[in-house]
Amino acid sequence: MTGAFIAIDWGTTNRRIYLIVQGRVVRSERDDTGALAMAGAGYHEAIAAIRAEYGDLPVLMAGMVGSSLGWSDAGYVGLPAAIPELAGGLHRIDPRTAIVPGLCIDNRDRTDVMRGEEVQLLGAVAKGLVPRDAWLCQPGTHCKWAEVSDGRITNFITAMSGELFALLRQSGVLAHHLTGPVADNDAFAHGVAEGAGRDLAASLFSVRSLGVLGKLPDGDASSYASGILIGSDVACRLRKIGAAPVHILADAELGGLYRRAVLMLGGKATLVDSHAAFVAGITAIWDMSQ
Repeated sequence: MTGAFIAIDWGTTNRRIYLIVQGRVVRSERDDTGALAMAGAGYHEAIAAIRAEYGDLPVLMAGMVGSSLGWSDAGYVGLPAAIPELAGGLHRIDPRTAIVPGLCIDNRDRTDVMRGEEVQLLGAVAKGLVPRDAWLCQPGTHCKWAEVSDGRITNFITAMSGELFALLRQSGVLAHHLTGPVADNDAFAHGVAEGAGRDLAASLFSVRSLGVLGKLPDGDASSYASGILIGSDVACRLRKIGAAPVHILADAELGGLYRRAVLMLGGKATLVDSHAAFVAGITAIWDMSQ
């Protein structure tokens, strides 16, 4: 197929495979074969199986597949960075198989890294889904907040809000309270207001105290705790962002929670299709690398 390649957004717990022909997604599927499930082995066989299913085509990957936990460390590109820097820094497994590098901040003031999110963030810019000067938020296990100036990522920060929520659900004194689903309801809004006070450790314990005193049903506890974590994250970021609108790259469910928190705390927010952004980003990298 002319102009065709296979793109893989290969994360920690999941991967999404795309067959892209002349910039258009012809086929895609998602499964739970993330980097952790691969355990650092079997990648050659996995790629062979994907090619057998999708066609004997070049493969371009992004995400944790390029980390020390994945197939091969693809390294990092420093800031500022845009599509040309990512395309120029591709880590090639072989002539037809490559991994997009991540981005890093490494200076005397602080350090930070991202891997996989950069494709979506810059893809949103490339497709015109966000302005070339903007603040972008990508919620998830490790929520990324990125500043884009003239189409280049110039700064970003990572908040472990999603992972903290998952850990609180797995063990500890709050775990038996946090068995219900997260919903955009009054309990979530209460949590956002509580988390915005930025006394995060004390606010999280209120999940326990409110539950014990019968003021927070266990069915609402997950929404309240999620609101605390998201509210704390959003409040910290809005202090820097100010009145600038936030463009949230996420699905409607998770993105909607962040959007509500931003609006509650006095900011402006719009949702952006993260899958369209990834396809645009990986296609732009592919085109520039040819």
